[in-house]
Amino acid sequence: MTALLGDYARVREGKPITLAQDSEPEPDIAVVSPLGATYRQRHPFPEDIFWLIEFSNTSLDKDLKPKRYIYAAAGIPEYWIVNLKAQHVIVLRNPHQGDYQSEEITNSGSLIPLAFPDITVAVTRLLHGAL
Repeated sequence: MTALLGDYARVREGKPITLAQDSEPEPDIAVVSPLGATYRQRHPFPEDIFWLIEFSNTSLDKDLKPKRYIYAAAGIPEYWIVNLKAQHVIVLRNPHQGDYQSEEITNSGSLIPLAFPDITVAVTRLLHGAL
């Protein structure tokens, strides 16, 4: 993923993000603004986050329900859930009033992140964890 994004974004794996005073979830992948040393002082805020990815094997219910609504309420523009058991990716976009208005499920082809229309991410790479 880092090779795809180059200097446009920073990829943080399994590190906290700050959504509210008492909410610091740790998504599997957070694609965030490249703010350099700023993240030594604080975790990324919602306005710093381009999109989040969760790899779900046993945590699908948690990823689809509480995390989905928490991320949407925080205004995270895009959230991908890689369902490893069913071998598909759920792409959630356009947060509004605490939920995502767009949901797409795919198991093939490529995905184009909203923030980076020139970048494509192969679904098979996501399903095999080859980021």
